[in-house]
Amino acid sequence: MDLSNLKPAENSTKKRKRVGRGQGSGKGGTSTRGHKGQKSRSGYSRKIGFEGGQMPLQRRVPKYGFTNISRKEYKGINIETLEKLAEKRGLTTIDIDVLVDAGLVKKNTLVKILGDGTLTKKLEVKAHAFSKSAIAAIESVEGTIVKL
Repeated sequence: MDLSNLKPAENSTKKRKRVGRGQGSGKGGTSTRGHKGQKSRSGYSRKIGFEGGQMPLQRRVPKYGFTNISRKEYKGINIETLEKLAEKRGLTTIDIDVLVDAGLVKKNTLVKILGDGTLTKKLEVKAHAFSKSAIAAIESVEGTIVKL
């Protein structure tokens, strides 16, 4: 085996279709574009959502609602998850860096701690926001909360 006898796997490559090279090629004449019409012309491209002149879906459906530009989108993490993470890694402080290392959030994500599950370990939790139930659960085991 050497470089001179290497070949791609069978059926892994296709020959390109050479069109417009005479009738003998089988793809001369109309060059596989059919007869006449807009789509047979060179330079043809249609707009996204074009439906052949019919009123497109995005114009048929009415507009409604609005987007609040001041909205903050938080990634919710339950205290149950924090408990498992602290147990697994032997932690007493949980902050954004720990959550990023664990793969639970991305670096610039806003994090909100939610109160689902139970907490048995005393933890210092640093996050951007906390639910009332999460605050109650963390403080019930003498843990501390730090809002970033």
